[in-house]
Amino acid sequence: MNLKNSKLTKLLTKPITVGPNSTLVKVREALLKNKVKRVVVVDKKKPIAVITEKDIAKKIYELGNKPIKSVLAKSFKPKKLFALTRENTVKECAKMMKKHRISVVIILNENKTLGGIITKTDLVKIFLTKGSESLKVSQVMKKNLVTASPSDPILHVESLLLKYGISRVVIKRNQKPIGIITFRDFVPAKIPQWIAESADPKEVQEYKFKKGLEEGHANQMSYLFPFHATDIMASKPITVGADKE
Repeated sequence: MNLKNSKLTKLLTKPITVGPNSTLVKVREALLKNKVKRVVVVDKKKPIAVITEKDIAKKIYELGNKPIKSVLAKSFKPKKLFALTRENTVKECAKMMKKHRISVVIILNENKTLGGIITKTDLVKIFLTKGSESLKVSQVMKKNLVTASPSDPILHVESLLLKYGISRVVIKRNQKPIGIITFRDFVPAKIPQWIAESADPKEVQEYKFKKGLEEGHANQMSYLFPFHATDIMASKPITVGADKE
């Protein structure tokens, strides 16, 4: 089977969609309920945007004193959508993702309506299950990881994600990985306002002074200051040796 020249039809994933007037809270609920990393915003059956976990984390950080419920899906800064059709090949899709450094490609029907999506995960799965060439983990792994410690404030961890434009931070203790934090871990953590009641005002002020946060951002996030990486990280990460296939 020549995977590179295979059509995209069999790889299509049915995306979770929301309308342009869906609130940020509804978008977040759709992500968590369906255990997905992104939703497609659709207007009259045509895709107009993709909202990811990272987009939501950034939007909440930028809110200042603006109520979360007032933010709509259509208010997210539009990004260029990269699209193909069912007749394009796996190779063309992979090249597009690599060239533009994207993780999802929209698949359009002939009438420009949404036909589906293909993600990097979809491509990896097909190559792992159908491909014939074996690779060592060392050939594809990243070596210079961004890490944090279990006691680091979760806002510090988020700042690392945003600063380096990455999707996950490895939590280490004594140079050994004990957990992972992704943007998905921040989405549920940022919503419940009852957490704010446990924040220590002195700790909030100290953190604002040290980190140089803008006042509006700090006010919006104040209920998160008492929490640390260990509170939201996914524990016991799966590990594999560099010499494995």
